[in-house]
Amino acid sequence: MTSTRKRVLVTGGAGFLGSHLCERLLDQGHDVLCVDNYFTGRKDNIAHLLSNPHFEAMRHDITFPLYVEVDEIYNLACPASPIHYQFDPVQTTKTSVIGSINMLGLAKRTKAKIFLSSTSEVYGDPTVHPQREDYRGNVNPIGPRACYDEGKRCAETLFFDYHRQHKLRIKVVRIFNTYGPRMHPNDGRVVSNFIVQALKGEPITLYGDGMQTRAFCFVDDMIEGWLRMMAAPDDVVGPINLGNPQEIPVKELAELIIRMTGSKSRIEHRPLPVDDPLQRCPDITRARALLGWEPTVPLEVGLEKTIAYFDRLLSERGEKTQRIVRLQA
Repeated sequence: MTSTRKRVLVTGGAGFLGSHLCERLLDQGHDVLCVDNYFTGRKDNIAHLLSNPHFEAMRHDITFPLYVEVDEIYNLACPASPIHYQFDPVQTTKTSVIGSINMLGLAKRTKAKIFLSSTSEVYGDPTVHPQREDYRGNVNPIGPRACYDEGKRCAETLFFDYHRQHKLRIKVVRIFNTYGPRMHPNDGRVVSNFIVQALKGEPITLYGDGMQTRAFCFVDDMIEGWLRMMAAPDDVVGPINLGNPQEIPVKELAELIIRMTGSKSRIEHRPLPVDDPLQRCPDITRARALLGWEPTVPLEVGLEKTIAYFDRLLSERGEKTQRIVRLQA
């Protein structure tokens, strides 16, 4: 337990990453206010925290002002998978832009330190590999992914302008592909997609030839990076890449998940979506130097835990799984 209890606001706190962050903050002895509109966040993700007297959950959309007293703010609120952020692209942009303005205004009033979970999507379909923080990106501002990509780019702009103009203490990280228990089962991301399809014995949908690369970071490593960033000296403002620098072709990931689940699923190829990046891998030199951080959980270890989570989730829903290999949660 920390010697100094803080009042910490986590927007998007019922989401995949937010719920894990709330847990870690409670473990450190803080009071946590979880704010979520439950568009992609799930009450099940935080149900086990509700009995903790230092945890509070509030249904709220941050595109509307929020009046609370806090010491730190983690601004995570925004749908992060294409299937969700493209459902209502105008609302996605509003969440990143107006939501950030509201949270920055709250931080200004309360003199709170504020953290932004930005994204590797600010780099677009990169022409530089791996991506360093000084790379300005290759983003299509009018494409179907722009509501998220440009929304987050604008959020970063707002954070740095509040920092320069109002001396706000800001922390900006750019998150690369992260996976683990509590991922949304229908978010369309490759890890959750492949695992659910493999467990159900359905065809594994692979977009393009499957040779596009991604680098996957387990959720526990990501949250550790966030906490280190927030605890770093005030002059460490970012942006800092957080992610796994070890790439893997998407096809190889699909084959690994089929093998780990013992599934009889076959791979089915589909057209590559518009503006889908062919390579995505972080340069984490800054994170190593400034935070002493790098991922430690091997891919297969993280996948075991994630597969076990989805196997249990599907079983609780009464859905039959084809799993041959049984794993411990």
